[in-house]
Amino acid sequence: MKNFIIAWRNLWRNKRRTLISVTSVFFAVFFALLMRSLQLGSYDHMFRNVIESYTGYIQLQNEDFKDNPTVDNAFAVTPEIRDILLKDKNVSDIIPRFESFALASSGPLTKGVLVLGIDPEKEALLSNVKGRLVKYTLSEKVIDRLKNSGLPDKVVSKLDVFKGDGYSSESILQLDLGISDKEAPSLMPGIQKIASFSNGYISAGKKEALLGYTLANYLNLNIGDTIVLIGQGYHGTTAAGKYRIAGVVKLPTPDIDNKIIYLPVDVCQDLYSAPGMLTSLALYIKDNSDKEISRMIASLGKEIPSPLRLIGWREMNELLINQMDADNKSGAIMIGILYMVIAFGIFGTVLMMTTERKREFGVLVAIGMQKSKLATIVSFELIYVGLLGILSGIAVALPAIIIGLHHPIRFSGEYAKVYESYGMEPIMPFMPVDYYFLWQAVVVAVIISIAVIYPVRKIYKMNLVSSLKA
Repeated sequence: MKNFIIAWRNLWRNKRRTLISVTSVFFAVFFALLMRSLQLGSYDHMFRNVIESYTGYIQLQNEDFKDNPTVDNAFAVTPEIRDILLKDKNVSDIIPRFESFALASSGPLTKGVLVLGIDPEKEALLSNVKGRLVKYTLSEKVIDRLKNSGLPDKVVSKLDVFKGDGYSSESILQLDLGISDKEAPSLMPGIQKIASFSNGYISAGKKEALLGYTLANYLNLNIGDTIVLIGQGYHGTTAAGKYRIAGVVKLPTPDIDNKIIYLPVDVCQDLYSAPGMLTSLALYIKDNSDKEISRMIASLGKEIPSPLRLIGWREMNELLINQMDADNKSGAIMIGILYMVIAFGIFGTVLMMTTERKREFGVLVAIGMQKSKLATIVSFELIYVGLLGILSGIAVALPAIIIGLHHPIRFSGEYAKVYESYGMEPIMPFMPVDYYFLWQAVVVAVIISIAVIYPVRKIYKMNLVSSLKA
């Protein structure tokens, strides 16, 4: 009878031992797949939120702008270029941007700032600036009124901690003040009424600006005040202009909130003496898969006239990708620790099985079975155990991951509010089945293959007399 048939029958001579062995491999594969899917899914979710909220997946730029982001590397947007981009079936819209630097001045205060010209309406497709307008502030006057409004002591004690802060979200204001969801219906309406901030938004053609909240505080500017911008325009011209503060935005990134000024794109072009020109044109696309993005860059790139080129999100966000890769490495270390636990678990199971069957091995060799044949049969047994465990682990993990794709883990409470403050949906999604799925199974298979060495070595070095006495 063939060795693999004997090995299969041997497995079911002791069902309990076999089930224990298979179960250890099953849980190893199941948890490895589940953890890796959650880890990669979370990275992908965060990464895509960052891309979709600022750069977009594809931009049209001057080929020199990435390395030298100056106004001189702006380009004119012709109807022909618009037609080339919009005729692609995957392009829903194009979003204009004009980006440069300037000195912002208010009275004796001056600061270097990033000036970003945007289309006030189309920008909602990407960074959603309008959704980040400050709605509530905790100014000194507001805090004095709140302290006299009968709020609980625990809330009053936190007011001074967040003095001067602005909020574009009610949920973050509630979180900072330590108000629970149960207390919110009775406390938040009164707080919102007192802390509400009268804000506005920019319109095309009007010399108005939106400021980051931290920048506005530094320059002591309020709604209706005037800010002066001075810089260098297109081909060395002087860029200077006065703009009314129409609104204040609160961005989750402090470094950006401290230096950002938004202008209507046409007003920004006039400031830098570059009418009809842009520094970038973001493409709002339907399918953002890497394969489709590569296809678009290759096909549209052939039609785009030089010196313009299409640039993908990976090239635009190299620093972010490096940061995410570093974080991914730490996640891989955690998976590695899991594999170590898995390896010891599997080896413990193999050790138990080998010790239990020591007398059995001795009897088989004593009646004439060759050690090589016995080692081959035992190896087949462990391979069967590994296959059963791996396949059952995949069979259970696969539906769990598919369910997680359609019904991701959703955060509530404080976690949800933190996610929302960054403009992200408060969920932890799973990663669709990909190469990682195969690699988890391969790693566990390698661990099992290494574990097989122990019983084979024991069989070849077996002392017949001591084994029969076991």
